[in-house]
Amino acid sequence: MDLPSLVVVLRAALSHAPEERKAAEASLEQLQYTPQHLVRLLQIIVDGNCDMAVRQVASIHFKNFVAKNWSPVDPEEKQKIPETDKSMVRENILGFVTQLPPLLRAQLGESIKTLIVVDYPEQWPNLLHWVTHNLESQDQIFGALYVLRILARKYEFKSEEERIPLYQVVEESFPRLLNIFSKLVQIPNPPIEVADLIKLICKIFWSSIYLEIPKQLFDPNVFNAWMVLFLNLLERPVPVEGQPSDPDARKSWGWWKVKKWIAHILNRLYTRFADLKIQKPESKAFAQMFQKNYAGKILGCHLQLLNAIRTGGYLPDRVINLILQYLTNSVTKNSMYQLMQPQMDIIMFEIIFPLLCFNDNDQMLWDEDPHEYVRKGYDIIEDLYSPRTAAMDFVNELVRKRGKGNLQKFIHFIVGIFMRYDEASIELKPYRQKDGALLAIGTLYDRLKQTDPYKGELERMLVQHVFPEFSSHVGHLRAKAAWVAGQYAHIKFSDKNNFRKAMHCVIAGMRDAELPVRVDSVFALRSFVEACTDLDEIRPILPQLLDEFFKLMSEVENEDLVFTLETIVDRFGEEMAPYALGLCQSLAAAFWRCMASSEADEEAEDTSALAAVGCLRAISTILESISSLPHLYIQIEHTLLPILRKMLTSDGQDVYEEVLEIVSYMTFYSPSISLDMWSLWPLIMEALNDWAIDFFENILVPLDNYVSRGTEHFLTCKDPDYQHSLWKALSSIMADQNMEDSDIVPAPKLIEVFFQNCKGQVDHWVEPYLRLTIDRLRRTEKPYLKSLLLQAIANTLYYNPSLALQKLHTLGVATEIFNLWFVMLQQVKRSGQRANFKREYAKKVCCLGLTSLIGLPASHVPGEALERIFKSTLELLVAYKDQVAESKRQNEAAAEDLDGFDADEEEEEVESDKEMGLDDEDGDGANNFNPESFAEVRGFHREDSEDDSDDEFSDDEELQTPIDEVDPFIFFVETIQGKGNFMYEFILMETFLFPKLPD
Repeated sequence: MDLPSLVVVLRAALSHAPEERKAAEASLEQLQYTPQHLVRLLQIIVDGNCDMAVRQVASIHFKNFVAKNWSPVDPEEKQKIPETDKSMVRENILGFVTQLPPLLRAQLGESIKTLIVVDYPEQWPNLLHWVTHNLESQDQIFGALYVLRILARKYEFKSEEERIPLYQVVEESFPRLLNIFSKLVQIPNPPIEVADLIKLICKIFWSSIYLEIPKQLFDPNVFNAWMVLFLNLLERPVPVEGQPSDPDARKSWGWWKVKKWIAHILNRLYTRFADLKIQKPESKAFAQMFQKNYAGKILGCHLQLLNAIRTGGYLPDRVINLILQYLTNSVTKNSMYQLMQPQMDIIMFEIIFPLLCFNDNDQMLWDEDPHEYVRKGYDIIEDLYSPRTAAMDFVNELVRKRGKGNLQKFIHFIVGIFMRYDEASIELKPYRQKDGALLAIGTLYDRLKQTDPYKGELERMLVQHVFPEFSSHVGHLRAKAAWVAGQYAHIKFSDKNNFRKAMHCVIAGMRDAELPVRVDSVFALRSFVEACTDLDEIRPILPQLLDEFFKLMSEVENEDLVFTLETIVDRFGEEMAPYALGLCQSLAAAFWRCMASSEADEEAEDTSALAAVGCLRAISTILESISSLPHLYIQIEHTLLPILRKMLTSDGQDVYEEVLEIVSYMTFYSPSISLDMWSLWPLIMEALNDWAIDFFENILVPLDNYVSRGTEHFLTCKDPDYQHSLWKALSSIMADQNMEDSDIVPAPKLIEVFFQNCKGQVDHWVEPYLRLTIDRLRRTEKPYLKSLLLQAIANTLYYNPSLALQKLHTLGVATEIFNLWFVMLQQVKRSGQRANFKREYAKKVCCLGLTSLIGLPASHVPGEALERIFKSTLELLVAYKDQVAESKRQNEAAAEDLDGFDADEEEEEVESDKEMGLDDEDGDGANNFNPESFAEVRGFHREDSEDDSDDEFSDDEELQTPIDEVDPFIFFVETIQGKGNFMYEFILMETFLFPKLPD
């Protein structure tokens, strides 16, 4: 298609008429792989005479196509862009950077980034020459800097070996870059365009030194030249002319961006390269030089900048945050602290404390957008940029490292604010300062709880200065009172009524008219629920409490809401059963809102994603709490199915682990697995075959449940064919030459699940699975996986010894397999402990497989082989008996220790048990199903052969398999007796082994 025709198609793609727009998009889809298409799109983008909307559409198509097709993911895949087109794009794209308006430049910049990442230096060797040549050209400096920034960023996070091309970039470009930088700094009354150029230079420098300082910069003269320019700009006042009055525009103004990037660079140099404790020997000289020549100068510049806070001047939040990070890191260094010490009172009380106080921006957000106020207050991403968070970090570090004198002085200052507040009339009370003082007290809770004389005064402080604010007419003080109370909920209250009063005030705060108060109250409630030793304090108001949760969760996505709810469910256990359906419905609705919010708003994406994960975790906690009431799972299933169906696809990759946990609970505890739940099997298998191999251990548990608890449906249903889909997935995974041993650990376990649960009904699968297992066994290096694969073979022998042995002979591997098995059974470590088959369960499986062979007619197993099998089985039985006895002894000893603990600490029983991960209401192992521990107990514990961590592992009572009721000793004796008197007497003659058998 020629250029004018392509313009017509692109314009049609903007049409408001759906049919015309779809036709244009279809046409572009067909055209995209034709020769010259990419080149024509680039021509339209840079054509200043073309309509801007069309140029923008062309730039978006260009960017997306390049991102997807410039380098195929699969090396075997055919190149979709002709090399001639690629070459033409590389030759022409750079020259247009300076000619495009910012909107189009951003799209083209993304494409240049893709090209550089893929092609430099191999396919684009002249790129660096273009950059250095244009750095010398007055008209092309911006374009050269723009491309150099992208080039440097390619190596920002690369390892030392991968950064080698960067050193050539630095060698050839940095002398020119420094020269440009110096000239720009010397321009009197510089326009804003100069700030944009300096900002690009700073970004290039940042990317180049992020992980390692290039050797060219170790030259003291070169490094000093850069530092002089950075310090010059840092201490130089920004121009007043042209500075925006709008706060959002002001913080993004070019000259403030320059300050921000310089502060970034200086912080990085200081924390990564100037700390003698973490430097390699060859880097210590540089660290010493930086500390001696620059660290103090930077500190002086920073303190000078912070004066703006004292005088009511302007400093962007991000710049304040970075400066305070520098000060916080300086606290621990004696020379730097000595420089700060004369000004410490000014720093603490005139700079840090005002940042802790409620301010005009807080009030505006509180009044105009309380949801955004809540989001910012609980957003960990916001904390990275917040001056208030940086101020809190400084206070914490100061009292932690330099507490002597500073803590007492700071607390005395805070108490003074409390006293002035109490003494002032209602219209003159310093409400915002009281808010800052409460934040300071809450921030220092960990230190104050451990330090005399403060730890003895905390309860009185709460009663006198915090509790009264629960009823304040000022909303932000009610919120701060709830937060501070939550921080101190775990202290030992001498008067239990004070604990009750605080908790009930927090609960009442959940009904406050102001949303931020309600959310802070929920945050505090979690601490009180955790600290509460008498749940009767909460039990009577539980329905009302949950009702408030439902209302709040419909208003705001906040992970602390969910975590608090999870804590309540965890503490009350089965008592939550009447509310289980309502809780799951509310959490499901909140989950969908979080997902919608995450998709609609990139800024809220991280917070909403965290809240979504929290909703799913809370649902799991609820499902666990009602494990003894299986009928409830039927009621809840309808609510959860839409989430499960949607999130078991690639759409749910970020929450896949949590979703699988829910499926595990639903398939384990429900009275039976419904057809609706079975409809999830194909989704799980499709994901496993496509992209979810990293979740194989998590997938294992629900698949085990499906096969073991829905065996009849699994065996009889042919549409879909569950047996075949399982085979397809396992054969693909185990046969994959590129799959690491550690990645396929769950596969042999699923084979084991298959044969144990389908005993006598899947004879036709014995040979295929044996072939698959043996093929992988021959390629396996890790002893642990070898053990699992041999256990899979042992299970086929236990399933049908005659058939399995026949297939091993048919495959010509019987001798090979049994030799390997016996060798691994005999292997021991230097400590004398068994090297393989260390778990009770593994020993039992091997015993059952070998014993099944003993029961075969004499014609099936030669006498010499039978004797070897006998001996190995007897040794295994002895080891198994000893391990079971030792496990029983350890469990009894642990129970006795716990009884003694309970007797001594009766008053703290509930809290202590929770801390130890115990709950005396859940003594029945069958009701303690946990997908993660279940997978590990079943033998899916990733380990190296050298790992001794599980040598004494004893299987958990939660383990439920079809062989649970099979006693390996009885099975052995009955098998021997079935062989006739001669064989039984043969065993009796083995006197050196017989006494070791159990009674």
